[in-house]
Amino acid sequence: MAKIYVNNAEISVIEIEEKDYTSLTDMVKNIDNGLVLIEKWLRNKNTIEFLGIWEGMYNLDFDEDEYNEIMNEAGFNRFTLSVKQWTKRTNSRGIIAKAGRYGGTYAHKDIAFEFAKINYRIHTEAIKQNLIPKELTKQQISYVYANEADVLNVAMFGKTANEWRCGNPDKKGNIRDYASINELICLSNMENINAVLINDGISQTERLIKLNKIAIQQMTILEEQKSPKLLK
Repeated sequence: MAKIYVNNAEISVIEIEEKDYTSLTDMVKNIDNGLVLIEKWLRNKNTIEFLGIWEGMYNLDFDEDEYNEIMNEAGFNRFTLSVKQWTKRTNSRGIIAKAGRYGGTYAHKDIAFEFAKINYRIHTEAIKQNLIPKELTKQQISYVYANEADVLNVAMFGKTANEWRCGNPDKKGNIRDYASINELICLSNMENINAVLINDGISQTERLIKLNKIAIQQMTILEEQKSPKLLK
């Protein structure tokens, strides 16, 4: 096993069938909730498409039928995909989950570089944008949302999933596929809080107002923390 150092981070590199595989786990270990980055990246439809292209070029045993099934499943909020599930279903070779002392997620150097590039771009774009949710208008508060997932979407992003799709016809997936790591953390917290509020019999309008205030408060705290450096 070899080690490389990037931005003072020690990253493991192992050899599999005479090819270098880089630890994605090490790449994000110095980032708060860094493992969520790997999960978020893997469930993104664009990522799956990239992995499928790579496997199609370098892996004769790649299961194209399973890959197509996964592509059809991707893009929905309920969709999840672990490295183990991906490798088991498609017989992939480009990315693996390794157990033991030096365990974690490892990827062929081509894929590792793509992971670093994508997440660096997500980070820099997040810095450019105002990620603090805006306070909702009276019209938004008075509107009734049929889907509880959209209550969270409006509280965080100020728009429903359908409104986002209409405004971004060139993008694949859904609004949450393009969320920052901090937004995903906040959304996870809000889902738990919303469940409690529903059990307490709080109306949707009241919950929306509360969740929007929580989103503003939590995102302000998260964004004020020192921004972690991702690999360039």
